[in-house]
Amino acid sequence: MQPHTPPRTLPNALLDALLDEAGISNAGLASRVNQAGRARGLALRYEHTAVARWLKGQRPRGQVPDLICEVLAGRLHRAVTLDDIGLGVPGAGPPAPGTPLSGFVERATALWRSDEQQRPHLHGAPAVTGTPAVMPVWEWENPPEDVDVSRDGRTRVSAADVSMLTAARAHYEQMYRKAGGLATRARIVGFLNTETAPLLRGAYGDALGRRLHRATGGLVAVAGICAYDSDAQGLAQRYFHQALRLAKASGDRGFGAYVVALLVNQSLFTGEYRQAVAFAEAALRSAGREITAALAADLTAMQAKAYAHLGDGAAALACIRRAESEAERISPGSEPAETGYVQPGLVNVQVAEALLSLGELTAARAHAAAAVETPAHDRGRVHRLAMLCQIELRQGEPDRAARTAVEMTERARGMESRRLRDRLRLVREQLLASGGAEAREAVDLIDAALRVPL
Repeated sequence: MQPHTPPRTLPNALLDALLDEAGISNAGLASRVNQAGRARGLALRYEHTAVARWLKGQRPRGQVPDLICEVLAGRLHRAVTLDDIGLGVPGAGPPAPGTPLSGFVERATALWRSDEQQRPHLHGAPAVTGTPAVMPVWEWENPPEDVDVSRDGRTRVSAADVSMLTAARAHYEQMYRKAGGLATRARIVGFLNTETAPLLRGAYGDALGRRLHRATGGLVAVAGICAYDSDAQGLAQRYFHQALRLAKASGDRGFGAYVVALLVNQSLFTGEYRQAVAFAEAALRSAGREITAALAADLTAMQAKAYAHLGDGAAALACIRRAESEAERISPGSEPAETGYVQPGLVNVQVAEALLSLGELTAARAHAAAAVETPAHDRGRVHRLAMLCQIELRQGEPDRAARTAVEMTERARGMESRRLRDRLRLVREQLLASGGAEAREAVDLIDAALRVPL
């Protein structure tokens, strides 16, 4: 008979985040719980060590969870439930669809705090599939809407605060493009905790609140992109789901469609091709007139890639034609900041990848070459060069591919990104298989780059 192994507990991130918001130490909570217990005729003698165990996932006994809610409610001047402190009914699972916005805020800020603390159960979690993956998109697309997002809190939020969040999103996006997701993620998560969380929990009316949720959603989306680039796929997905809920609260359907596009891209990476097609359709359908030409071009180009992987050439080619048509309508001055990644040449490289999967090498080469000839930031250029290199190798031109690989490797210097490293490793293996003399030199350059640990 196997010995009984007690179930592994996970840190109580919700309780941890509420203690931080309330400004109560472990010893302070223990003292207040003891005092609240005496008012009920209970002789409690908790110390800070007990609270430390609760934060590690141990469930306190008897009336203590209710006492914790009572203490925190008095400190925060609002109702606090067992679910809010992570001590709801065991095994009840995640919150039901339609969880009130206030409950979402508590869970979102708790995730940011756990991420900043580098909790291993977050970073190693895989992305969910099936219904848990689809439900956030369905909830974004369908009623009920948030009638009023106003909130009472200790911090009065101003329009200047919202502008600061918007500026921070642009700052971290540029940092990501230049340094990669690994280097940027800790910075943006720290900003979410120290600057954004107090505002989201603060006091604001409905109109300003919608702008606040929109700005927060933009930051959270970049945090998800950085997690994706760091190969923390489950964490990235949770950030994308958060950004989608914030998009719904903001009432900005176009921004929501942008977040769904991030989920489409992740679905392509994880091989969930039918999900990628369905998500893209949901974004195009639900955003309607609010979707921009740049986003429509990217969504349909990604659909083309998904259909190509599924072997549906006719559907892939139809999406390619639509993507090219939408790309011709892009007007940079009418695009929101988030779709700035849809730069000239991006659709070309997406189309090249779809055509490569379909075996259309000549057409794929033309699109990849056009993408490389179009100016782009270094990160985008690395991906474009990698695609061109793969096609050149498939067409039996190892020396030309080696020269492309050298430029790709040079462009990748200084970036800490697991996705770019994946690109380098794939090109390295393909160059080795080609057996060319110049290919061997390019491989040595790639190996030198890969030896630097991330």
